[in-house]
Amino acid sequence: MARVIGQMADSAAADIARAERLAGQALAASPHNQLARRAKAQVLRAQRRFAEAIPEYEAALALDRNWVGAYYALGQCKLFAGSIEETIPLTERAMRLSPREPHGGNFYQQIGLVHLLQSHTGAAIQWLERTRSDRPAHPPTRAQLAAAYALNGEAERAAAELAEARKLSGDDRFSSLARLKAIVGYFGVPKIRVLFEATYFAGLRLAGMPEE
Repeated sequence: MARVIGQMADSAAADIARAERLAGQALAASPHNQLARRAKAQVLRAQRRFAEAIPEYEAALALDRNWVGAYYALGQCKLFAGSIEETIPLTERAMRLSPREPHGGNFYQQIGLVHLLQSHTGAAIQWLERTRSDRPAHPPTRAQLAAAYALNGEAERAAAELAEARKLSGDDRFSSLARLKAIVGYFGVPKIRVLFEATYFAGLRLAGMPEE
């Protein structure tokens, strides 16, 4: 599931099918095992079944309150399932538990994305710039920063970030809005999709991304 979620799988479908089978076997053998709950939650998140993943992460956290990754993942699930207001507090809890987290860029980006979707453009820029410093070669961060800069009226910076997103991406998802939507495929429940349309996609248009 780490390969799938990190977009490093040669065959996401095959990895998901195998992980789902193994997680099911683990839970059948030990229904209250924290690692088995973690595995099941990760499978559901990789399948974008975010609402179903939430109780699995919560069950795993009930067994281990110090599982840093679960707070981040639960925050992501809450976002795409529609409870966006719960995402930042959960992510901040992960940051407090692991202030020197080697994957801290994930935390910064998640907070930045929520601010972007909530039209808190200045805060979004601050967090996404922090993400860029932590992992400058991450294309989605560059695209989100391009949208935030554009919405903030910083056209040159927006265009530069969009160009970097295109250069760093392993595919053509940032060539047009239609292509981005086709490749990513899912941007949350309808109310969250509306927020993406009003902020992220609107900002990318302003940054110079064509519709088709």
